[in-house]
Amino acid sequence: MRSFGADAAVNLDGGGSSTVAVREPGQTAATARNSPSDGTERLVANGIGIFVGKH
Repeated sequence: MRSFGADAAVNLDGGGSSTVAVREPGQTAATARNSPSDGTERLVANGIGIFVGKH
């Protein structure tokens, strides 16, 4: 993560129920960016969101 410029990072589980979704600037919807190990996304009851505002 330091090579990306991070001062600190947290490693979460990253298992089969993990999904990474990204909404690029100018887009109206987020898209999944990973390939789940089971071949399909799993329903999960919790999540973490990171939002970046305009600078």
